[in-house]
Amino acid sequence: MNINISELDAKLKSNKLKVGVLGATGMVGQRFLSLLAGHPWYEVSVVAASSRSEGKTYEEAVGNRWKMPVPVPHSIKNLKVMNVNKIEEVAGMADFVFSAVDMTKDEIRDIEEAYARTETPVVSNNSAHRWTKDVPMVIPEVNPEHFEVIKLQKKRLGTNKGFIAVKPNCSVQSYVPVLAAWKEFEPYEVVVTTYQAISGAGKTFEEWPEMIENIIPYIGGEEEKSEKEPLRIFGKVEKEGIVPAKLPVISCQCVRVPVLNGHTAAVFVKLRKKADKKLLIKKLAEYKGAAQELKLPSAPNEFIKYMEDNDRPQVKLDVDFEKGMGVTVGRLREDAVYDWKFIGLSHNTLRGAAGGALLCAELLTAQGYIY
Repeated sequence: MNINISELDAKLKSNKLKVGVLGATGMVGQRFLSLLAGHPWYEVSVVAASSRSEGKTYEEAVGNRWKMPVPVPHSIKNLKVMNVNKIEEVAGMADFVFSAVDMTKDEIRDIEEAYARTETPVVSNNSAHRWTKDVPMVIPEVNPEHFEVIKLQKKRLGTNKGFIAVKPNCSVQSYVPVLAAWKEFEPYEVVVTTYQAISGAGKTFEEWPEMIENIIPYIGGEEEKSEKEPLRIFGKVEKEGIVPAKLPVISCQCVRVPVLNGHTAAVFVKLRKKADKKLLIKKLAEYKGAAQELKLPSAPNEFIKYMEDNDRPQVKLDVDFEKGMGVTVGRLREDAVYDWKFIGLSHNTLRGAAGGALLCAELLTAQGYIY
């Protein structure tokens, strides 16, 4: 697809797309709103949440639950909160919506499809549709070609414009890009342990004092997501939808640690084709995708940064690399059992959640799916 990004950028800056945020009062919804403030292409036109918040201003509805490091955006604070279940009413106020609703998986599937059927594209942070065969689950730098299944989804939904697209789980962002950068060397077996921040559970230390000086060796559902979602990301678009890859086989443990933001991964990997350390690092440094080539507004200039110091990456020093949209990697070395081992770090609520969904929306806009 030939895209004149300069023309699109000029057009959208003078006539921004109207966007809604579903689940706007929760932590991920708050992150969406903070990222959308001053966005060159998008303008928040509607915020929606549960019936408890309906009719209140956003500032009243969120109250003392605002968790972002910046104040509530001035353009948002006086917006009246809509009831997310009044689908036609909310959809009529937006060109597309971001979904961060807090419901059961069945409820999320139903409400996202209902919004899509109103001819409103839905870009979701939720996991409910990650295994729906005709719903693309995309990291823009890794598998943008999966957006091709949207045409199958539209046929199923009976829509011209409406569809659902999702981003993958936050826990995979710190190692899947590395595996993608090394694709030509054919990774076939991976063991990973993720050390995950408390904001991944929508919490702060004030709300979860039990996490101070503590580690919890279990996060419900995370290990299955971390093992299976990369295979869907590496899968192929077939007639019936996305068919997951069979390799690499991934074994994962997920641990909650006393960190506010930032998921760290300790990764061991076997490669079918041999490569030396210098070449592997070179592949990381050179790796980029459609987001960088198009210079999308939220895209990091440098997607993956290799750090030479033995004590890097560190959450305190490196989690905000490229405004939280880049991935940092370090401690690449040969292993006695596996071929290589490394440490990866990504920001779980930026690259891993709202920021990743925003980047997907930007690519969908550039490719003409959102208009």
